[in-house]
Amino acid sequence: MIGDLIFVGLALLTVVPAVWVAFSPNIVHAGFSLLFTLLGAAGLYAYLGADFIAVTQVMVYVGGVLVLVLFTVMMTRVPRTGRRRHGLDHYVPAAIFAIAVFGLLYKAVTSVQWPARDFTPQPTTAEIGTNFMTNYIFPFEYVSLVLLAAMIGAAILIREHRGNGEKGAAEGVAAGDVTQEAEDATATPTPDEEVA
Repeated sequence: MIGDLIFVGLALLTVVPAVWVAFSPNIVHAGFSLLFTLLGAAGLYAYLGADFIAVTQVMVYVGGVLVLVLFTVMMTRVPRTGRRRHGLDHYVPAAIFAIAVFGLLYKAVTSVQWPARDFTPQPTTAEIGTNFMTNYIFPFEYVSLVLLAAMIGAAILIREHRGNGEKGAAEGVAAGDVTQEAEDATATPTPDEEVA
């Protein structure tokens, strides 16, 4: 009974803020609502005994991705415009798609005979760490090399883009100086300059 109450509480903590994320007109409020959704998902993982995934959910998504999104939103100037009203042509297709997805998920869940058994959560962090360092050491190191190559490629692309931007700005300034000198040389003198 207590386990069911915990599950229902965590499910509500996940679903209700997710609905607010989808329908909130304020992007900052949506970001903070996403915080509770991710924490609820982490709680569900911990309740199911997946302690490693729960901690990873909190550290990566809540501590990294969500904080980055919130800082980006808060530091970006969003133009304040009047709230646009969308007609039914925007809401009807989205509602039909949502109802179809919900019906498909409901059919998939109810058509499976889920076995009922007593489940005792077992810690998985130690087992995952041992497998990373023994049985799956090569895929683990290979993924780290792929991520390192992606970071190096991103740094090179940013450096080339910044170099092209600085070069273009310098050429623009030089071209502006030449154009200004040409305009000064071809400018017709005013009557006061002719008298002088």
